[in-house]
Amino acid sequence: MTDEQAQPAERQEHDPEVLRLAAKVFELARRGDAGTLAAYVDAGVPANLTNDRGDTLVMLAAYHGHTEAVTALLTRGADPNRSNDRGQTPLAGAVFKGEDEVVRALLSAGADPRRGQPSAVDTARMFGRDALLDLFDASESQ
Repeated sequence: MTDEQAQPAERQEHDPEVLRLAAKVFELARRGDAGTLAAYVDAGVPANLTNDRGDTLVMLAAYHGHTEAVTALLTRGADPNRSNDRGQTPLAGAVFKGEDEVVRALLSAGADPRRGQPSAVDTARMFGRDALLDLFDASESQ
């Protein structure tokens, strides 16, 4: 084994084109461009791709209120319960932003309102969103 082979890579270089593509895909999620976003995922972009804060594409689409994009990602395998680096879930983000249609789409895909920190249930309680608490079947005693 040569010295070069024995040395671990000090720093992994990232292909600038890959970084540009990732930035573009995250922007599509923020803007809610469901058709283009779906095409990228269908072409091989991971449905659970995360940014440097652990936000997934579905997290960004949900937080920005893009139900169609959320649904497109979920039908392509995005995890509705995946938390970011701060423990936040797409469902809690949608509750925080008051995106009830997104909340329903996430619940239909199996999102758990009790996951995350704070959870969607906790968030709904903080902001007095009683209709969502009813939807989550989360009475005051739970």
